[in-house]
Amino acid sequence: MRVVIIGAGKVGYFLAKRLKKSKHAVSIIDKDHVLCQEVARELDALVINGDGCDPRILEEAGITQAEVVAAVTGDDEDNLIICQLAKERFSVRRSVGRVNNPDNEHTFSELGIDVPVDATKIIAKIIEEEVSFSDFVNLMSFKRGKLAIVRLDLPSDSPVINKKIQEIELPQNTVLVSIVRGEEVIVPKGDTVLKSADDIIALTFVGNEPQILNLLVGKI
Repeated sequence: MRVVIIGAGKVGYFLAKRLKKSKHAVSIIDKDHVLCQEVARELDALVINGDGCDPRILEEAGITQAEVVAAVTGDDEDNLIICQLAKERFSVRRSVGRVNNPDNEHTFSELGIDVPVDATKIIAKIIEEEVSFSDFVNLMSFKRGKLAIVRLDLPSDSPVINKKIQEIELPQNTVLVSIVRGEEVIVPKGDTVLKSADDIIALTFVGNEPQILNLLVGKI
């Protein structure tokens, strides 16, 4: 997969490093000449010094062949413009935009950014989960707010304990993505049996939360 990353700061650098390790083709754009030189020395990737809001620079980075564009600069306006250019001008299949100001997340979703990533919100949700011992946490919404990644704990009195996933009728458009059981991460299959204290990560339509809670936790 070819990915164009705009923003060579820590987020962009470590994202590129991880994608390279997974054998993806990566190119990076940043306005800071010195930063570009540093990243070019560290990574075997195409690094371009320029403005990611400039279509010519995006073309130079290979956006016409890219499956994904990730705008992860520290400027929400730039990230929004870049993602819109990627979708509307270059027809990139998937756009990921970093949201630095949580107040802007709704704008990103409304303007068609596939995955607006609000790190502040995700961290806050995790903190809230730990301090409140909540059964259910919405970690992230995307696709203009229609889809959500949610996490919940299975209590000992859950109605699905010791049941196989294939025996459970999940809400429509809901998929169990992973199960964290102690130190083990399990990719769910039809014959996977759910256990007490399992941490469930699910992908679902926003609005399905009451149904999921009722089914897996046993309460609304």
